[in-house]
Amino acid sequence: MAETSGGLGIRERTRRAVRAELLTVAMDLFADKGYDATTIDEIVAAAGMSRSSFFRYFTCKEDIVLGHLQAIGQTLADALARRPADEDEWTALRRAFDDVLLAYHARDPQHALALRHMLESNPVLLAGNLEKQCRWHDQLIPHITPRLAPAPADSDTDARATAVIGAALACLEAANRAWRATNGQASLDKILDDVMRAVRPGAF
Repeated sequence: MAETSGGLGIRERTRRAVRAELLTVAMDLFADKGYDATTIDEIVAAAGMSRSSFFRYFTCKEDIVLGHLQAIGQTLADALARRPADEDEWTALRRAFDDVLLAYHARDPQHALALRHMLESNPVLLAGNLEKQCRWHDQLIPHITPRLAPAPADSDTDARATAVIGAALACLEAANRAWRATNGQASLDKILDDVMRAVRPGAF
């Protein structure tokens, strides 16, 4: 099979493109009708495919939303890896949020607002979101531990990194909730700065 320079064959590139198209179609419907009111039949009709084809890419309707969230962990890890080596852990996390999550809000605010509404109004999606964030920790720890301030030799570095990541993600969740409460009218960037500075005064 022919490979691209990135190592992906035609079949995998096609699969990713179809999956991305399904996600876009579904999010458009969720934003227009609401998550609970949208059926899989409506999604496949709008996408121009069969139900059996849909289930090759997603296991259920919830998987459309949660699959999108799962990918964020690695994307955040990649963003952290690009940050300057001498940047402290709190600033590096804040800037990684800029590169990944705030960019998504700026690029597609309607979908971002619809996603927040779904997460806050659907207990299954909310629980799934929290579970995905727990998985992000393992992906982010290797990029945070080298940035931590020196500590006693017997200190548990991974535990310290986990605490920092957990605090940052809690700030992100608080900022997203506050932003959603304004129906997307407030600046998420400013809200996130405010809540992260509440945890670490003088940051940034």
